[in-house]
Amino acid sequence: MSIKNRFLHCGKAARRLLGTLAAAALLLPGWSAAQPAPQMNLQRVKLSAGMHVIDAQVALTPEQRQLGLMMRQSMPQHEGMVFVFEQPSQQCFWMKNTLLPLTAAFVADDGTIVNLADMKPETTESHCSAKPVRYVLEMNQGWFAKKGLKPDSRLSGPLFEAAR
Repeated sequence: MSIKNRFLHCGKAARRLLGTLAAAALLLPGWSAAQPAPQMNLQRVKLSAGMHVIDAQVALTPEQRQLGLMMRQSMPQHEGMVFVFEQPSQQCFWMKNTLLPLTAAFVADDGTIVNLADMKPETTESHCSAKPVRYVLEMNQGWFAKKGLKPDSRLSGPLFEAAR
């Protein structure tokens, strides 16, 4: 007997209980019927910060940017994700469904870091660029500090070559 037929054959009270349980599960904090899968196969680009090489996934489309690094359990120290927008504007990021503590570097067209923001996992607090930018590079929290990178430091790579 199929699940549908079993459901139809159970009593009215049992169907009501099953419906109530299904509805309650949707209200549980952090629970979603369709948790997003982490993006692992995006196009990649090599970026440099002085002698440090970054292997960055590239989030180009609105869908890729929206999902970002959500649901990632870990990320190697030399990896990150660069978000590419069509034109410079104030960019704001949050960490909903993002499990890793990250630092966002808000980056001008020429690769100059405008500002940095440490972001706590699974929060909806906004972290915004200090001025309009086209690029945001997310790395494991503390990576920029360990490498001595701060605002006015410069990144290089193919994304920034047209602006130089």
